Amino acid sequence: MAMTMGANDGPMMEINTTPLIDVLLVLLIMLIITLPVMTHAIKVDTPRAGEGEPTPTIEVMVDFDNTLLWNGEVVTSYGELEARMQEALRARAQPQLHVRADRRSQYDSVAHVLAIAQRSGMQRIAIQGTE
Repeated sequence: MAMTMGANDGPMMEINTTPLIDVLLVLLIMLIITLPVMTHAIKVDTPRAGEGEPTPTIEVMVDFDNTLLWNGEVVTSYGELEARMQEALRARAQPQLHVRADRRSQYDSVAHVLAIAQRSGMQRIAIQGTE
Protein backbone atom coordinates (compact mmCIF):
# COMPACT_ATOMS: atom_id res chain seq x y z
CA MET A 1 0.00 0.00 0.00
CA ALA A 2 1.24 3.40 -0.79
CA MET A 3 0.91 6.29 1.60
CA THR A 4 1.55 9.94 1.06
CA MET A 5 3.00 12.13 3.72
CA GLY A 6 3.36 15.80 3.47
CA ALA A 7 4.93 17.26 0.36
CA ASN A 8 6.31 13.97 -1.03
CA ASP A 9 3.72 12.54 -3.43
CA GLY A 10 5.63 9.27 -4.29
CA PRO A 11 4.92 5.87 -2.76
CA MET A 12 6.56 5.03 0.54
CA MET A 13 9.28 2.35 0.12
CA GLU A 14 9.65 1.05 3.70
CA ILE A 15 8.91 -2.46 4.96
CA ASN A 16 5.99 -2.94 7.32
CA THR A 17 7.60 -4.39 10.46
CA THR A 18 4.40 -4.81 12.50
CA PRO A 19 3.68 -8.43 11.32
CA LEU A 20 7.32 -9.35 11.86
CA ILE A 21 7.23 -8.09 15.44
CA ASP A 22 3.95 -9.95 16.05
CA VAL A 23 5.48 -13.24 14.87
CA LEU A 24 8.58 -12.72 17.00
CA LEU A 25 6.47 -12.02 20.10
CA VAL A 26 4.43 -15.20 19.54
CA LEU A 27 7.66 -17.23 19.17
CA LEU A 28 9.07 -15.68 22.33
CA ILE A 29 5.93 -16.53 24.31
CA MET A 30 6.03 -20.12 23.00
CA LEU A 31 9.67 -20.41 24.05
CA ILE A 32 8.91 -19.09 27.54
CA ILE A 33 6.05 -21.56 27.97
CA THR A 34 7.93 -24.66 26.74
CA LEU A 35 11.25 -24.08 28.57
CA PRO A 36 10.05 -25.09 32.07
CA VAL A 37 8.63 -28.35 30.66
CA MET A 38 12.03 -29.37 29.30
CA THR A 39 13.88 -28.73 32.58
CA HIS A 40 11.87 -31.15 34.75
CA ALA A 41 14.03 -33.78 36.39
CA ILE A 42 13.15 -37.30 37.36
CA LYS A 43 14.03 -38.13 40.95
CA VAL A 44 15.77 -41.47 41.27
CA ASP A 45 16.74 -42.88 44.64
CA THR A 46 20.21 -44.33 44.22
CA PRO A 47 22.02 -46.27 46.91
CA ARG A 48 24.68 -44.42 48.83
CA ALA A 49 28.21 -45.73 49.08
CA GLY A 50 28.85 -47.67 52.25
CA GLU A 51 25.17 -48.31 53.04
CA GLY A 52 24.24 -51.79 54.17
CA GLU A 53 25.95 -55.01 53.30
CA PRO A 54 27.75 -55.55 50.00
CA THR A 55 25.54 -57.48 47.62
CA PRO A 56 26.78 -60.90 46.53
CA THR A 57 27.54 -61.31 42.83
CA ILE A 58 26.80 -64.40 40.79
CA GLU A 59 28.31 -64.76 37.34
CA VAL A 60 26.66 -67.07 34.82
CA MET A 61 28.66 -67.62 31.66
CA VAL A 62 27.21 -69.11 28.47
CA ASP A 63 30.14 -70.55 26.54
CA PHE A 64 30.42 -70.92 22.76
CA ASP A 65 29.25 -74.55 22.89
CA ASN A 66 26.31 -73.54 25.18
CA THR A 67 28.04 -74.83 28.31
CA LEU A 68 26.73 -73.03 31.40
CA LEU A 69 29.19 -71.89 34.08
CA TRP A 70 28.04 -70.78 37.55
CA ASN A 71 30.89 -68.72 39.06
CA GLY A 72 33.33 -70.86 37.07
CA GLU A 73 31.71 -74.23 37.87
CA VAL A 74 30.07 -76.22 35.08
CA VAL A 75 26.28 -76.53 35.36
CA THR A 76 24.95 -79.64 33.62
CA SER A 77 21.33 -78.60 32.97
CA TYR A 78 18.92 -75.70 33.05
CA GLY A 79 17.11 -77.39 35.96
CA GLU A 80 20.27 -77.33 38.05
CA LEU A 81 20.77 -73.66 37.11
CA GLU A 82 17.26 -72.83 38.28
CA ALA A 83 17.81 -74.72 41.54
CA ARG A 84 21.04 -72.78 42.19
CA MET A 85 19.30 -69.47 41.49
CA GLN A 86 16.48 -70.28 43.90
CA GLU A 87 19.01 -71.33 46.53
CA ALA A 88 20.90 -68.05 46.06
CA LEU A 89 17.66 -66.10 46.50
CA ARG A 90 17.10 -67.65 49.93
CA ALA A 91 20.09 -65.67 51.21
CA ARG A 92 19.51 -62.48 53.18
CA ALA A 93 20.61 -60.06 50.44
CA GLN A 94 19.29 -60.15 46.88
CA PRO A 95 22.28 -61.21 44.74
CA GLN A 96 23.32 -59.51 41.54
CA LEU A 97 23.28 -61.82 38.53
CA HIS A 98 25.85 -61.06 35.84
CA VAL A 99 25.18 -62.93 32.60
CA ARG A 100 28.09 -63.18 30.19
CA ALA A 101 27.69 -64.77 26.80
CA ASP A 102 30.40 -65.79 24.41
CA ARG A 103 30.18 -64.07 21.07
CA ARG A 104 29.62 -67.43 19.34
CA SER A 105 26.96 -68.73 21.75
CA GLN A 106 23.40 -69.18 20.55
CA TYR A 107 20.87 -66.50 21.34
CA ASP A 108 18.35 -69.13 22.38
CA SER A 109 20.49 -70.39 25.28
CA VAL A 110 21.15 -66.87 26.59
CA ALA A 111 17.43 -66.05 26.39
CA HIS A 112 16.69 -69.28 28.27
CA VAL A 113 19.10 -68.30 31.07
CA LEU A 114 17.44 -64.87 31.34
CA ALA A 115 13.98 -66.48 31.42
CA ILE A 116 15.08 -68.81 34.23
CA ALA A 117 16.44 -65.82 36.16
CA GLN A 118 13.19 -63.95 35.76
CA ARG A 119 11.10 -66.99 36.68
CA SER A 120 13.26 -67.59 39.78
CA GLY A 121 12.63 -64.04 41.00
CA MET A 122 16.00 -62.40 40.35
CA GLN A 123 15.61 -58.63 40.34
CA ARG A 124 19.18 -57.47 39.76
CA ILE A 125 20.26 -58.82 36.39
CA ALA A 126 23.14 -57.40 34.36
CA ILE A 127 24.21 -58.50 30.91
CA GLN A 128 27.94 -58.10 30.50
CA GLY A 129 29.49 -57.58 27.11
CA THR A 130 32.41 -59.50 25.69
CA GLU A 131 34.36 -56.70 24.12
